[in-house]
Parts: sequence; structure tokens; C-alpha cells
Amino acid sequence: MKHVFRFLATWPLPLLHALGWLLGWLSWLASPAYRRRLARNAGLAGVAAGARLASVGEAGKLSAELPRLWLGRPVPWRWDGVEHIEAARAAGQGMLFLTPHLGCFEVTAQAYAARFGTGPAARPMTVLYRPPRQDWLRELVEASRARPGLATAPTTLAGVRQLIQALKNGEAVGLLPDQVPPEGQGVWAPFFGQPAYTMTLSARFARQANTRVLLAWGERLSWGRGYVVHILPLEQVLEAPLSGDMADLAAQINLAMERVIARCPQQYLWGYARYKSPRSAA
Repeated sequence: MKHVFRFLATWPLPLLHALGWLLGWLSWLASPAYRRRLARNAGLAGVAAGARLASVGEAGKLSAELPRLWLGRPVPWRWDGVEHIEAARAAGQGMLFLTPHLGCFEVTAQAYAARFGTGPAARPMTVLYRPPRQDWLRELVEASRARPGLATAPTTLAGVRQLIQALKNGEAVGLLPDQVPPEGQGVWAPFFGQPAYTMTLSARFARQANTRVLLAWGERLSWGRGYVVHILPLEQVLEAPLSGDMADLAAQINLAMERVIARCPQQYLWGYARYKSPRSAA
């Protein structure tokens, strides 16, 4: 599989997205469980039929673009809202980036690292990730994400400490807050009107002193033209101050994710099992 990844990494982005669109629809046709989950999750959010169908191909693009993002030449991107990052840097704040399963979430970290993670005034980014179970894939992911200005932290106690230290150092941290955490590491909070087990880690980090919470997502442009990395402050999206209560803050973050997803529902990963019960921490 490593050789397949390296081969695909040489492909142009439009061709990868075309392949991904096809694979997305083949997966949808081949799996009744996937079709039901996607329809149910998108239905709970009130997603229109056109956007729901478009999300099938977009989910396939998400997988097909990974070899290029991990191993290939840099892809084109542009910024929308980069001034919010610059303001946090100027104020000497640590930055917590919250990114839903929307569009291309790999490109957001790469774009930040390329612009802000190196140089005299570098503020590296550390992203939390769950190591894959397959040895070959874990080695590939760890090697591809280890790039200047970008570090990774596993979903362990040591990884959490690494992230806390990064925030204290005035650096950047990246999380996917709509990922279902292990049992005991979350609370039940509404997500599109349905109870969803929601991580408290993002809420804990948001309450860290001198930390700016920013929402980030990578919008995938049509015909493989690249990406737009969007940045918005959490409080601006919520139009309200952050709650001091952990459970309420987790619910606020879910609400912010809803509002971001509503901007581009056709690129959200509706097939993700967002409403599943948490697995045992053991």
C-alpha cells in the first residue's frame, strides 16, 4: 500500500478528486449501512437533497487527496480570515484551532505551518491525532505529518500534556472537536438537535489562560483548483461569550460546529458515526 500511496502522490489534484468522486459513490452504493447513516445524519441537520448527494462524492475526494497532501508537492490554497491568526500572534496568545470533519482538514494545519510555523517569529502547530491501527499506515501518517512547523500528539495523557505545554508557550494546537472521544472523556451535548457524546478536551483547552479559540476549515474548490482555508473566532460565530461551565461550553462548541458546517454542508462527512456510543477507554 505504501507504493500505491507514493504513486498516487504524483497525480495532479484534479485527477485525484475525479478518482475520489468515483470511489465515494462506489462506497455509497456498496454499503447499505453507510447510506442509512449518511441519510440519517444529514436529515437531522436538515441538509437539502442536493447537498446530501454532493457530500457522497466529496467524502471520496477526502480519501483520494491524502496521498498528495501527505507525500506529494504542495497543493494550492488561499486564506480567508488570516488576520485573526495575526491578531492572536501579535497579542502573544496561544491559539486553539477547532476544525470539524468539513472539507479538507489536513490542509488547514499544513497551511498554518507553511506560513506561521517556521522562521524568526515561528509559532509551531501541534495537532492531536488517533494513531491508525495498521503499522504501515501509522508509519506513513507519522512520517508525512512530521514537517517543519507541524508536530503531532497522540490521543494519550502524554499527548494532552504536550498540547497544554504548546498553548502555554504561545503556540498553536489543532483538534477535531466533533470526533467521538473514549468513554469518560466527554459529555452528552446536542449536535443538530440530537444527543452526541462530545469531547471535553476542546472545552478544557478553550478555558486555558491567554488562549485564542479559532475555527478553521479547508473548503475544497471544484475541479481540483485547490482550497480556501477559512478562519473565524469562536465567539464571533457564537455571537455570545464562552460559558464557564464545562458541559455548557462543550454544547457551545457543538453549536459553533453546526454553524460552520451550515456554510458548506456538501463537504461535511455525514457518513461519520457522530452519534455512536463511546468506546471504552481501556
